[in-house]
Amino acid sequence: MLEKLRKLNPSVKFFDVRDAEFSEYGRVIDGYEVEEIMAAAQDIPYPAEGSAYVPSVESFECLDIAKRIEDEIFGTLPTQIGYCHGHSNMLGATEWHHSSELNIAITPLVLILGKRTDIKNGRLDSADMKAFYVPAGTVIEVYATTLHFCPCEVSKEGFGCVVGLPTGTNVPLDYEVDDRLLFRKNKWIMAHEENRGLIERGVVSGIYGENYKINY
Repeated sequence: MLEKLRKLNPSVKFFDVRDAEFSEYGRVIDGYEVEEIMAAAQDIPYPAEGSAYVPSVESFECLDIAKRIEDEIFGTLPTQIGYCHGHSNMLGATEWHHSSELNIAITPLVLILGKRTDIKNGRLDSADMKAFYVPAGTVIEVYATTLHFCPCEVSKEGFGCVVGLPTGTNVPLDYEVDDRLLFRKNKWIMAHEENRGLIERGVVSGIYGENYKINY
């Protein structure tokens, strides 16, 4: 699959999450039993179109793996275990949190990642970003210094990804703040200049260059 993606997307720097290049963005976590949470994820219907994100899924949070994620990844802080799934194959935007994010790939998927230090004067060149293939069943930690966004699908069936974050992340703000990039609690976001939909919703335009589309 990785070689196929590389051939179909020659303008994208493509790697596997187990390649050394990923160490600057996150780490693969082995030894987690993911069968139960993957089975629970199969019961969640896909959106008819586009992608959907649910910050907290009760059927995930009652599993043993949720407690392990809370203790080992977030240092016993209250943790939400949610789900992002559906259909997406564009860069579109990028976001970051002031905390790591835990991902479990329910299906094979691609993450387009960058570094917060790549943002210069409020602008980000998409050429500085890299794409990483994540096989189904892989558990990864995405560091707080890493720019990321909605996963990209690698088949017409779509993608599914479990998402663990500190409780309250990605929910609406209680009040307005001066930081225009802070779009939700613990969620800073920047849109590609071609993404009119997000820009019309108030997301700051800051990414320039190719708005990558992942072909498969």
